[in-house]
Amino acid sequence: MPVDKTPLEPEVQVTDVRALRALAHPVRNRLLGQLRVNGPATASGLGRVIGESSGSTSYHLRQLEAYGFVEEVEGQGTARERWWRARHRMTSWQAADLLAQEGGSEVQDEMTRLQIDQHGRVLDAWFTQKDELGPEWAAAASLSDHGMRLRPEQARALADELNGVLDRWMTDYPGDQPAEGTELVFVLTDVVPMKEWPS
Repeated sequence: MPVDKTPLEPEVQVTDVRALRALAHPVRNRLLGQLRVNGPATASGLGRVIGESSGSTSYHLRQLEAYGFVEEVEGQGTARERWWRARHRMTSWQAADLLAQEGGSEVQDEMTRLQIDQHGRVLDAWFTQKDELGPEWAAAASLSDHGMRLRPEQARALADELNGVLDRWMTDYPGDQPAEGTELVFVLTDVVPMKEWPS
């Protein structure tokens, strides 16, 4: 694997519905996630990880590149085997920005569905792997839900405060920079209004 010391930018704020539509493809979404967590990789290496052909992953990586989500690692690879890296640690968008654009509602729904699916995959992976990590990691894990009654502006303030705390931790302990004694730790935060608790 190439040594790439270029730090990832903290975040990209997406305002163009076309860029988010490009990211809403499940394969592209998974490719970007792999590059963010595991660092630079080739299309064929990524294809083996996610179960796609190298032709498919090459195509999707070029689509991600066209919208600025990934880039080629300079000075690495060959014309046949290019190395790719993520450009940002996170992708953010405001629903209001999307909903004001044609097709924005559909893209917002697609991204929401991808995020829900990703949360499920993360929790399933943790449950499968938890016994391999040891008792100190079992004690560190936390699954919580908190029900409260809030107004919309309070819910937004809560989400902003939680995200602010996590942004500070991600700045100090980025997931793309392994360190001695560390493991990947994912924090899933969801602030979701509901009419009633599911039965």
